[in-house]
Amino acid sequence: MQEVLALIEQKKQEYAQLSLFNFMQNKNINPRQRLVWAPCAAHFIMNFAELNKYFLRVEPTSDPIQALINAHTYEDDHHWLWFLEDLKSLELDKSLKFSDALKFLWSEETKSARWLNYQLYRYASQATPIQKIIVIQVTEATGNVMFSRAAEIGKEIKAISKKPCRYFACLHLDVEIGHMTGTPGIEEILQQIQLSEVVQQELFELVENLFTAFTQFTNDLLVYAETHQIEQRLKVA
Repeated sequence: MQEVLALIEQKKQEYAQLSLFNFMQNKNINPRQRLVWAPCAAHFIMNFAELNKYFLRVEPTSDPIQALINAHTYEDDHHWLWFLEDLKSLELDKSLKFSDALKFLWSEETKSARWLNYQLYRYASQATPIQKIIVIQVTEATGNVMFSRAAEIGKEIKAISKKPCRYFACLHLDVEIGHMTGTPGIEEILQQIQLSEVVQQELFELVENLFTAFTQFTNDLLVYAETHQIEQRLKVA
């Protein structure tokens, strides 16, 4: 398992070099503009609780790894509420007809968020507890990169507008750090897991595929951010 965890760390460092994160750290750009892509992430964010509830969680269980996963899913299934609050703070809570909102959520501009969800569902469905751990580890690795940058923007926005963020904030970053990767003894537990060569190769492929989906999603967020101004209404076909 050590080799699989090392690959996740390597891919995390590569993921951190994506251009969106340079954009998010560019203080020459209005901080709200640096998060203008938030509506494009809605499909992914709003579905995350259901990934936890219906795909990662299995109850009851006698498997100690699954028990850790179950505890994690309860800690991680309410963050979408913070996201909705932040849409208001960022003044991205635009008024749309319900039909237009649906068109946006299923538009070309948001297809990578949907595809990411479908890939997570695909790999978590019928997965072994070890495979689910990898799904969680990759998701937390990418989330740590994203929220480390977003939390700094949240601070800037609060200083300017006096409106605190909760999803794009240190609060969320601190909670994410305290999840499975911060569970006492979890690293030792994972490091001690012995894998067959076949299973190890399957997990290597899982890590690569998940990071590919997260990378496409992240790159498309940048495309949206560079082509849409914060003042614009959401584009619907």
